[in-house]
Amino acid sequence: MRVVMVMYDSLNRRMLPRYGCESVHAPNFTRLARRATAFDTSYVCSMPCMPARRDWMTGRPNFLHRPWGPLDPYDRCVTDALRDAGVYSHLCTDHQHYFEDGGSNYHCRYDTWEFFRGQEGDPWKGQLDEVPTDGLTGRNAICDLVRHSQDRKNRAFITDDAQMPQAQTFTAGIDFVRRNAHRDKWFIQIETFDPHEPFFTQPKWQELYPDTDRSDARPLCDWPEYGQSEVNDAHANQLRGHYASLVSFCDKQLGDVLDLFDELNLWDDTMLIVWTDHGFLLGEHKLWAKNQMPLYDEIANTPFFVWDPRCPEAAGRRRSSLVQPAIDLPVTLLGAMGAEVPASMLGKDLQQVIADDTPVREAGIFGYFGLQVNVTDGRYVYMRAPASNDNQPLHEYTLSTPRMRSRMPVEQLAGATLAPPFEFMQGCPPLKLSAQAGLDHGFKPALSDTLLFDRKNDPGQAKPIDDPAVEQRMIGYLKELMQQADAPAEQYQRLGLA
Repeated sequence: MRVVMVMYDSLNRRMLPRYGCESVHAPNFTRLARRATAFDTSYVCSMPCMPARRDWMTGRPNFLHRPWGPLDPYDRCVTDALRDAGVYSHLCTDHQHYFEDGGSNYHCRYDTWEFFRGQEGDPWKGQLDEVPTDGLTGRNAICDLVRHSQDRKNRAFITDDAQMPQAQTFTAGIDFVRRNAHRDKWFIQIETFDPHEPFFTQPKWQELYPDTDRSDARPLCDWPEYGQSEVNDAHANQLRGHYASLVSFCDKQLGDVLDLFDELNLWDDTMLIVWTDHGFLLGEHKLWAKNQMPLYDEIANTPFFVWDPRCPEAAGRRRSSLVQPAIDLPVTLLGAMGAEVPASMLGKDLQQVIADDTPVREAGIFGYFGLQVNVTDGRYVYMRAPASNDNQPLHEYTLSTPRMRSRMPVEQLAGATLAPPFEFMQGCPPLKLSAQAGLDHGFKPALSDTLLFDRKNDPGQAKPIDDPAVEQRMIGYLKELMQQADAPAEQYQRLGLA
């Protein structure tokens, strides 16, 4: 068995043809859906980027114990288990968060890796002269934040499709597959930061969408602010147009992978996985992006496709069973490779779901560190808010202390104590640190009320429902899943569940 995993960042399922969108040019996602199994009830686990990647590496939720950060010394990683089984792993990525303080050791877990520069203000091109900001709006016009200025500088050196970080990432991944197609027992992760903001593409892709046209001297707007929408309709439409342009560019690279599978007849013995860490709000609920709002389905309910050569009868089928790729994929991958699954992994092997839609869980838990803790059974989504306005007690438990783009503040680290180890920590006592929600990513979050939504009767999650019987059932799921994840005792207290 060989496995090719294509991973996107911030891919909104509602912008793909397989999930009902008719306005975005994405023929290769349609082509993929004819070959692969598509999942309708796929949910995130830990949010946002690096917490989701720790989930993927370890097969268990990150967000109940700590925010954004590197892998911890006691983490049992999927790539380590693959190596123990004689499976080679390779990473091709343009995701710059792997190379910041808060993600600095993930790539080291692969046998080999390649990184392509230039995404989202990556500190790449050394250019002291500033770039003109005339005609920019939204985040594009924020000059006092280093990464936004750096992003404009980087763009000056990316002038055609071949120079785009995503294109370089996929080219390298395809090269790996070509060179190793005659070998067995390997895994490659082709991971792009796109279509994460900024929604930067070359003009040929923008021409597919009239709203990106700037012939009327509208300012460029391809990098939305997080939170409540403060842009006018023209800017909102332009933002969506630029997002769609980037999805179309993603679709082109996906097509190159599908062409390779056809050319080398990889369908017979090679698994293909296509997924994303989370979705993205594009003005729905009058909100943009993520992090500062409840985890609505536009963020939490993700696109997910798998071609499994062990289940050829599942080609083109849809599956409704509840799955969580971030924690299920490592277990599924290890199962496909005949490798031993570490006992610490809580995900489920999806082979039988792919084959005939056999359910593997009644409910799934998801959320951000220190915000609402959410649970879904596929029909209902229950968002449990903190019981008090101070959102306490709340602590981090970790031995890896960097923040997203910096070292942990000395003031926070100075108050650390050692805590008894949780079950999955292999006997290592972690640091216990006083924490605040939002500390990991620099955004001040909005702590919402407790909310309950019926996805069947209200797929847009426009109006919360009041149903005590359903709420009690969802609370039961929530407590059970927190217990399975060995959640800290104070999380129950913080949520009023003690």
